[in-house]
Amino acid sequence: MENIKDFFKNDKFAEYVGIELLEVSKGRAKAKMKIKNHHLNGLKTVQGGAIFTLADLAFAAASNSHGSVAVSINANISYLRAATTGSLIAEAKEVSINPKLATYTVNITDENGDIIAIFQGMVYRKKIELTSLMNENIREK
Repeated sequence: MENIKDFFKNDKFAEYVGIELLEVSKGRAKAKMKIKNHHLNGLKTVQGGAIFTLADLAFAAASNSHGSVAVSINANISYLRAATTGSLIAEAKEVSINPKLATYTVNITDENGDIIAIFQGMVYRKKIELTSLMNENIREK
């Protein structure tokens, strides 16, 4: 799964906002974001888009962990409590999978383990192997 972690280093937006992909295994992934001033909204709480982006990276890594390209076709998030300081962790877990579709739940928690948000997403699993995209990225460098 290390190659998948390397592949997601190409996610420039996640890198820009300071999200780190910690772990990837079949159908699972974990990502972390240390809360900084640029993540805060006018109410001095973490902006919803920052939380969504954290969850989305964990979702993408988990859904691509089987080796075939998976692209999001639906995603939603429910915000349960505000976060202001520390770090947030997103843990994605596969709920169901078949040859064409897969669904995932991502729990976003703070350092105390309190749930900040719950993200649910569905992907379409393409017939393209992720390794072919990884090889293209290597050739481009």
